[in-house]
Amino acid sequence: MSLTKEYLEKGREIISTVEKQEPIIQEVAKIFAESILNGRMVHLFGSGHSRIMVEEMWPRYGSFPGFNPIVELSLSFHNLVVGANGQRQAMFLENIPGLADRILRNFDLSTQDTALVISSSGCNVVPIEMAELFQKNGIKVAALVSKLHLEGSTSKRADGKKLTDFADYVLDTGAPLGDAMIYLDGLDSPVSPGSTLGGVMIINTIKAEVAKILHESGHSPKVLSSGKIVGDKRAVELFESAYDEHAHRMAKLYENVGK
Repeated sequence: MSLTKEYLEKGREIISTVEKQEPIIQEVAKIFAESILNGRMVHLFGSGHSRIMVEEMWPRYGSFPGFNPIVELSLSFHNLVVGANGQRQAMFLENIPGLADRILRNFDLSTQDTALVISSSGCNVVPIEMAELFQKNGIKVAALVSKLHLEGSTSKRADGKKLTDFADYVLDTGAPLGDAMIYLDGLDSPVSPGSTLGGVMIINTIKAEVAKILHESGHSPKVLSSGKIVGDKRAVELFESAYDEHAHRMAKLYENVGK
C-alpha cells in the first residue's frame, strides 16, 4: 500500500470515529444554538495548532455570527518559528498558570454563554484553566480532544487534572497517540498528523447542526458566502451584515466588564 493510500485509509477510520459521535455533536449544537438565539456567544479557545479549529468555526466562508474566537497571538503565532515570537515561547506560555484568567478578564461572561475549548492532548495548563473558569462562571463547556493522545499524556497541571475534567461534553478527533499516523522504515518519528482532519469534521458538523436549529427557529444565520453562489451583491450584503451582527454581539461582552 502506498503512503497516500495508507493515510487516506486512516482518514476513513477517523471519519468513522466522528460519525459515531453524531448524538453528542447534536447535543453540543443544541446548547450552542441556544446561546446564539439568546443573543449571547459561543466562546472558542485553542492555543497552538488548535487555533485552526477556532478559525474554522468563525470567520470563514460557510460560517456565521454567534461565536467569539479567542485566539491569543502569544500562544499561536507560529510562522516565525524561532527568534522573537517563536515557537519555544508559545509552548512555554501555554503552560503558565493564571494566563487564562487574564484572558477572560476582558469579557463580561453570562450563564447563557457556552464554550468550546480545543486541545489535542488536553494536558496544557491554559486550555485546562480556560475550561475550569468557564465552568466556574456557570458556562457549559464542550472539549475537543484526541482521546487516545489525552489518555496517553501527562497533565502539565500540578494537580494532574486534564481538560476533560472540566468539560460537560467531550468530542474526539479520532487521532492516535502522538497524532502523526504514518511510520517509515528506519525512522522512529511518524509523520502526517490526523487531529486536524477529525477536528475540522467535528467543527463543521456542529456548524451545520447549529445552522439548522437557527434556521428552523426563524432566525436564519447570516452565512459568509461566495458571490459565485449567491451573487456578488448578496455576498457583500451578507459579509457586511454578518460582521455587524458579530460586532453587536461582541459589544455585549464588553459593556459590563469590571462592574
